Amino acid sequence: MTTTRGEDGNRDKSKGSGRGDGYEIDTDPGRLDVGLVHHWLSTDAFWALGRSRDTVERSIGGSLNFGVYSPDGDQVAYARVVTDRATFAWLCDVYVAPAHRGRGLGARLATAVRDHLAPYELKRTMLATVDAHELYAKVGFVTVPDPEQLMILSREQ
Repeated sequence: MTTTRGEDGNRDKSKGSGRGDGYEIDTDPGRLDVGLVHHWLSTDAFWALGRSRDTVERSIGGSLNFGVYSPDGDQVAYARVVTDRATFAWLCDVYVAPAHRGRGLGARLATAVRDHLAPYELKRTMLATVDAHELYAKVGFVTVPDPEQLMILSREQ
């Protein structure tokens, strides 16, 4: 396994995740294909349809980012984490390109996020999902035990 330091200084670059398939997960924001991430989110991710390029760029700038790269170096998946690196993190915008789905990349990406955040000893890492509960459960996520304690302030109606 080779490693580099991502923008937060935490080492996280893994080749193949032990599977020998050549996929690589990296936290280096300089490797991200921002145009491709914008395209994925704004045209194919139901939770972000129509999201502007400016919003995607600002969200990347304020987040810990994870890119998944194929053996030829093309970006094939993305996730970002909003975190204070002390108490809380929010995993969001998890996306795997359609041509690369069904290979376990979503679970590997979520595992890489979990493992990357582990040294921070965060009290809580959250996410929202409509249809991927089973995938995230494999990584250790559980449903909120007391949802009545959570509230949101949202511009959406």
